[in-house]
Amino acid sequence: MGTTSPTDAEGAVETRGIEPVPDEERGGRVRELFPTWVAANISVLLLTMGAGLIVSNGLNFWQALVVGVCAPLVSYGIVGFLTISGKRGGSPGMTLSRAVFGQRGNLFPGAVTWVARWGWETINAVTGAYAILTVLDLLFGIKSNTVLIVLTLLVFVGCTFAVSGMGRKVLLLCNKWSAYFFGAFSVLVLVYLIADTDWQAVFDKPAGSTAMLIAGIGTIAAGGLSWAPSGADFSRYLPRTASGKAIVGNTVGGAGIVVVPMVLMGAVMAVGTPDLASASDPVSFIGKLLPTWIAVPYLLIALVGMLLINSLSMYSAGFTAQTLGINVPRAWAVSVNAAISLVGGALLMIVATSFIGSFIAFLTLLAVSFSAWIGVFGVDMLRRKEYDPKALMDTSRTSAYWYAGGFCWQAMVAWGAALLTGLCFTSVTWFSGPLSETWLGRNGLAWVVTIAIAAILYAVLPPARPGTSVGAGAGARVPSQATEEERTAAPVA
Repeated sequence: MGTTSPTDAEGAVETRGIEPVPDEERGGRVRELFPTWVAANISVLLLTMGAGLIVSNGLNFWQALVVGVCAPLVSYGIVGFLTISGKRGGSPGMTLSRAVFGQRGNLFPGAVTWVARWGWETINAVTGAYAILTVLDLLFGIKSNTVLIVLTLLVFVGCTFAVSGMGRKVLLLCNKWSAYFFGAFSVLVLVYLIADTDWQAVFDKPAGSTAMLIAGIGTIAAGGLSWAPSGADFSRYLPRTASGKAIVGNTVGGAGIVVVPMVLMGAVMAVGTPDLASASDPVSFIGKLLPTWIAVPYLLIALVGMLLINSLSMYSAGFTAQTLGINVPRAWAVSVNAAISLVGGALLMIVATSFIGSFIAFLTLLAVSFSAWIGVFGVDMLRRKEYDPKALMDTSRTSAYWYAGGFCWQAMVAWGAALLTGLCFTSVTWFSGPLSETWLGRNGLAWVVTIAIAAILYAVLPPARPGTSVGAGAGARVPSQATEEERTAAPVA
C-alpha cells in the first residue's frame, strides 16, 4: 500500500492502510479502548434483545441479569484476548490472519468476515433509519413511507461513511463524547423506569428453563463475537509494552457497562409491554413507553451511537477489503460497504416481513461463521508472540507466510471442518442443520462447538513452519526480544 509518514497516518484523515504501524508511531493508550467498546455497543437493539429474553425465552428478571453479565464477559473476553495481537503485529486483525492461514488461504475466512460485515452494517443502518423515522413521527407527526425510508437510509449511511472514512483519531473523539452523553441519558431513562415500572409484576414472573438461559447468553454474545476479527484494528497503535491484562479489561469493561443495563432495561420494559420483542421495528416502542421529552433526546443520542457502531464496522471492513487484495485506499474500500448496506437496508425495511426474525437469524449464523476463525487464530496466538512485518505485506511466493502454495493446510482444515460442523448444529428460521435438534443445538451452542473443534483440530495437527521472507529482518523482532509481559499475556488473559 505504500508508506505513510507519521503526520499522514495520524492526521485528521487517516491514510495508513493495512501495513504494520512502526514502533515509533505507536502512541496509542490502552484506556482508549474503553470508549471504543462502549461506542460499539450503543444500540437500542440491546433493548429489543433484552425484551426477547423475557418474551421469547421465557426468562425472569434475575435470569436476564445472568445473561446480561455472562454474555459480554464471555464474548468480549474472547475479543479482548484476540485484540492483544494488534499490539504484537501492528496490523489489522485480518492482515495478521495471513500469518495463520497463508497468503491465499486467508482469503477464505477474510471473505466470510467481509460478507458478514455487510449484514451487520445493513442491520445497523436499518436501526438508525428507524430511529430517524421515530423522531420525525414524535416531533412532527410525519409517518413512514417508501420515499422517506430511502431518504433516512441515505442520511444515515452517508454520515457513517463520512465518519468512518476519517479514521482512528476522529473515531476515538466521537466514541469518547458519545459514551458520556449516552451514559447520561441512559441513567435518565433508568430513573424513569424505576419510578414508572410495576416491580411486583417484574419480580413475580416465574423462571424459565436452563436451556433458554444458555441460548439467551449465546444470542447476546453473538453480537460481541462479531468484533473478534476487528479487535486488532483498534489496538495496532498501542506500544508493544502495553499490558495484555489491561487490553482485556478495557474491552470487557467498555462493552459490559453498556450491555448489562441495556439488556435489563429491555427486560423490564417487556414485562409491561410483552409485544415489544415482536415489534415491527426495533425502535418505535421507545416513543410509546417513554415521554417525548425523554424519548427524543435518547433516540438522538442512540442514533449517534448506532452511527458510530457502523463507522467502526466500516472502518474494519475497509481493512478487510484491502487484505483481500482490493488495491484501493481504505476510505474507498469503505464506500463499497456503504453502498451494500444502503441497498440491503432498503430491502430489509421495504420487503422483509420481520426485522426481529431476520436479525436473530443473522446473529446466529454470524456467531458460527466467526467462531471457526476465533478457534484457529486463538490457538495460534498462544503459540506465536511475533509477526514478520515483511511477510505480512508480501503476497508473493517469497513471503514467509506462503506455506504450501499460499495455504497453511493445518489452519484451513481446522477452520473448514469447524465451520461445517457448527452449521450442522445451527437452526434459524430458514435453515436447520442435521444436528440442530441435539442438546447442543437446542441450547444454541453451535458457536461453542465451532470454537472448540477449530481450536482442538488446529492444536493437534502438526505446527506449520513458515519460511523466511526475502529481506526479512528490517523492522522485524526476533522472539528473544519480546518483553516478559508479552511472553505471559496470552496465557494470563
